[in-house]
Amino acid sequence: MFRDNKKRGDAPAPFEVHEPVSPAHEERTTTMTTLRDSATQENVNALLGKGIEFEGKLSFEGTVRIDGKFTGQITTGDVLIIGEGARVQAEINCGSVIVRGELTGNIKAKTGVELHNPARVKGDIWAPSLMIEKGVTFQGQCKMENLDKELSRYEPATGKHTLRSNGPTPATTEVGAS
Repeated sequence: MFRDNKKRGDAPAPFEVHEPVSPAHEERTTTMTTLRDSATQENVNALLGKGIEFEGKLSFEGTVRIDGKFTGQITTGDVLIIGEGARVQAEINCGSVIVRGELTGNIKAKTGVELHNPARVKGDIWAPSLMIEKGVTFQGQCKMENLDKELSRYEPATGKHTLRSNGPTPATTEVGAS
């Protein structure tokens, strides 16, 4: 009497609901993941693993990841990754720096700096690009090198190119603290 002629395997496929993504969000997400994606485990040239302690000067080409303890000076035109659990006390001059661990010292980066949760950074940062993820603790000053050049182009009030930054902007911030 109440016979179902449908075959059990013919059920409609489940559908997915996708939230619309604004172009600005899409662009920002792409920019923020660029350094992280380019520095995957496959691309790491050298690793100072957990349990390793090193003191001195570190110069390299390619990508280096530190998961242990390092004290000294780091110089490269490429990528430095400070992994979660790492403890680094250094003056850093790099192309790009990705921090997930603990860093005490100053960073000068040619490309950009990314601070990912649970990073704790105490020191000054000079970089054209800085990304701070929610949950990161940053205590220091930051100077956006290229921003200074952009702002110095034109000042409408006087018609002159006079607007300049006189140094890093002080910041003591804990993002997303609860």
